[in-house]
Amino acid sequence: MTLLADLWANPIFVAAFGAWGIAQVIKVPLRYLTHRELDWSLLISSGGMPSSHAALVIGASLAIGLQEGFRTPLFALAFVLAMVVVYDAMGVRRHAGDHARVLNLMIDELLTGHPLAEKELKEVLGHTPREVLGGGLLGATMAYLVMRVL
Repeated sequence: MTLLADLWANPIFVAAFGAWGIAQVIKVPLRYLTHRELDWSLLISSGGMPSSHAALVIGASLAIGLQEGFRTPLFALAFVLAMVVVYDAMGVRRHAGDHARVLNLMIDELLTGHPLAEKELKEVLGHTPREVLGGGLLGATMAYLVMRVL
């Protein structure tokens, strides 16, 4: 078998990356419903609803727990790493996005016409708790369905 075939035969991989892929694809229609704006760049960008980071790590950790057991060291490690990613997505990365928003305003007000004002910093880096919850629920649902089907 090829590496790709081996990966897709692994239910934990399918649960994790399936949840991530669905989360990325869902961002486009959700953005359209809420802002009446079709933004295809959301397919490959970070931030937004639902959190693909949360979907990926929650999907992987729950799938590991369902396959290997919830009392195993492997599940404990997966869970701890998932919590680090979720905390980072809601905390550090979100605050970095807030800082980028303030810096963009300052650059816009102070340096209009200056070369620095032509490139805006990316403001949507992290996630709100609601976005993380949405991604986590998606990841958990995907893990449960994949582990019950495969």
